Amino acid sequence: MKPKKLRSPHPQPVDALVYPRFSGVPTFMRLPHITRAEELDIALIGVPFDGGTTYRPGPRFGPRNIRVQSAMIRPWNPVLKVNPFEKWRIADCGDLSINPLSIEDTYRRITEQLGDILHAGAHPVCVGGDHSILLPILRAIHKQFGPVGFVQLDAHGDTWGGYFGSPHSHGTPVKYAVEEGLIADGYALQVGLRGQVYSEGDFDFAREHHIQIVTSEEFHCRGVELVKRHLKKFGKRPIYVTLDIDVVDPAFAPGTGTPQIGGLSSAQILELVRSLKGLNLVACDLVEVSPPYDNGEITSLLAANLLYELICLF
Repeated sequence: MKPKKLRSPHPQPVDALVYPRFSGVPTFMRLPHITRAEELDIALIGVPFDGGTTYRPGPRFGPRNIRVQSAMIRPWNPVLKVNPFEKWRIADCGDLSINPLSIEDTYRRITEQLGDILHAGAHPVCVGGDHSILLPILRAIHKQFGPVGFVQLDAHGDTWGGYFGSPHSHGTPVKYAVEEGLIADGYALQVGLRGQVYSEGDFDFAREHHIQIVTSEEFHCRGVELVKRHLKKFGKRPIYVTLDIDVVDPAFAPGTGTPQIGGLSSAQILELVRSLKGLNLVACDLVEVSPPYDNGEITSLLAANLLYELICLF
């Protein structure tokens, strides 16, 4: 299901010096701030929550910094041959209301608010925030589309069972999404996994639930063609894409909570995201940008460009 085209004029990025801001904060890609999702095809949404982090905090500031770094985004994509702002009506819907002191209440809020956006006919593109927000997002997506195909670009599988006595964190959302039936069986692909894990059995859950994995090492050796082979089976099934910025090596994206060496370069992640063109994308997210640990805001800059590439996939 693709977003519908509207007959009314489409918002376009404009000169940052003349376009008005909302609440003193820049919008994603200098787009208009529109909160009425029924007016949009694609809704860019900030989710400033990092109550699920287990190591370095700070992703709650990700949406703010990515907005700032997206100011230089231009409309024409010369690789994918598309101007998404001419094709679809896109705007910044602002940030969701979250509860920084309760992950359970935040989950409820995210699912309810995204449900309203989906019901209005817009396709959400969420900017986090830590990866724990994936579970309530998928709950909302499931209510609209049923079980979806799932593509995860990430250094970690996020299929662990919990930390410090808490069932939910940024390391658990895929496990619960699979167990709740939010992801279609046999239609899940994880790309970029690497580094140390807790035990030899850490990948048992993925194997038992038919999650396909392309490790970072495999990607370095065989490239994007290996990923494309896995994607062929997805067909026209509704697809959700989640992009954790730590799939990128910390040399290119140091501003993240759980950095892991040996990841993709900025050029490789651009190629990987573009390889997803042609999927029946219904929604997506970009998460785990932690500005306090960034260097010269290069992580937020990369994230802003990847956000643009994601909306070019619709």
